[in-house]
Amino acid sequence: MATGEHHPVLFEEALGALNIQADGCYLDATFGRGGHSAGILARLGSRGRLVALDQDPEAVAAARERFGADERFAIWQANFADIDRLPIPDADRFDGVLMDLGVSSPQLDQPGRGFSFRADGPLDMRMDTTRGETAAEYLRRVSERELKRILKVYGEERYAGRVASAISRAARRGALQTTAQLADVVRSAIPGRPGEKDKATRSFQAIRIAVNREMEALSTGLEKLVQRLDKGARLVAITFHSLEDRLVKQAFRRLSSPAPLPRKLPVPAADFKPSFQVVGKPLKPSAEEISANPRARSATLRVLEKLA
Repeated sequence: MATGEHHPVLFEEALGALNIQADGCYLDATFGRGGHSAGILARLGSRGRLVALDQDPEAVAAARERFGADERFAIWQANFADIDRLPIPDADRFDGVLMDLGVSSPQLDQPGRGFSFRADGPLDMRMDTTRGETAAEYLRRVSERELKRILKVYGEERYAGRVASAISRAARRGALQTTAQLADVVRSAIPGRPGEKDKATRSFQAIRIAVNREMEALSTGLEKLVQRLDKGARLVAITFHSLEDRLVKQAFRRLSSPAPLPRKLPVPAADFKPSFQVVGKPLKPSAEEISANPRARSATLRVLEKLA
């Protein structure tokens, strides 16, 4: 895969799951570099509409350059968790919503964004580079105890205590300004020989999630987005690590489960049927897709439909 080239993951599966209608109104809640958006637009007629969101200003600029002339398309720089605050005209309800979570290939491949330890760059990690604290600022502020929790919960790091202690010491010395410095500190704190996966992988994931408050945004976003689904509409979520997938799975299960019947009250069970249903089984990328795009290997696609 060429550096900077973006391959939309589970492309055909996601578009098929959306069940796109030519004159429908759809939301791409995580535009990225527009691979999925291009597929949706190709399936829409002249009366169809696609609204896109992305908190990354570079993604928004790319969207306007690529699709700005298409009257069916509009994009907003925002996190999907803030959709209720956006004055999107004539889009109170959507016929389908796509959430392609995680970090895009262009973000990972640009050292200046600070997401990857594979090339040295400033320790930033913000999805929205116009606001909030960078990873370097976060690591100078966070307590060692909280950092240990973050590494354990968000990174599932076995040596969370050792890594948190090493990072805290380095941050106090002002020795954490770049991704290479952070990666070296993390690697030195974890015992054993280097394995197939870089020792810094879990810690970088955990810190990125904390800096961008990704789990809080996902939880809030799911709650708000399902409220914007029209009858028969589907929400398609593509996750890339177990924490995201677990949260999506639990939310879909809760929404598609019937409410508990009140005891000793003569009410018909029909009044307590769920408003949503899970569609099909979770989908994973094919071996061919993983071979062509190794970053797809951890992806999982789940579908929720609002019942008519």
